[in-house]
Amino acid sequence: MSESYAEEETEESSFLRKYLKGWSFRSTNPTFEQGEELEVFVTGIRDGNPVARIGDTVLEVPDAPAGMVDSRVALRVTEFDPSGYEGRAEFVEKVGESAF
Repeated sequence: MSESYAEEETEESSFLRKYLKGWSFRSTNPTFEQGEELEVFVTGIRDGNPVARIGDTVLEVPDAPAGMVDSRVALRVTEFDPSGYEGRAEFVEKVGESAF
């Protein structure tokens, strides 16, 4: 390998590191802390409770008003089990409609 090629490779990798700085891949199993607030879509009903699915993580929202399925809502996480990627959240407010 020539010296100039090695220098070029270093410049390219340096550029790539700078370009990707701060980037991260989203997990299909995000975790949440108690008290954390987020905006999500209510995606369905499970065992009579509205649920929001974020990837494979499921948050039940038992106090959400009727008719919130397919609505964008603000929630506050009240409990979360990171080993099962499930939790509960309280409804804060409706913030939008579905794009469907």
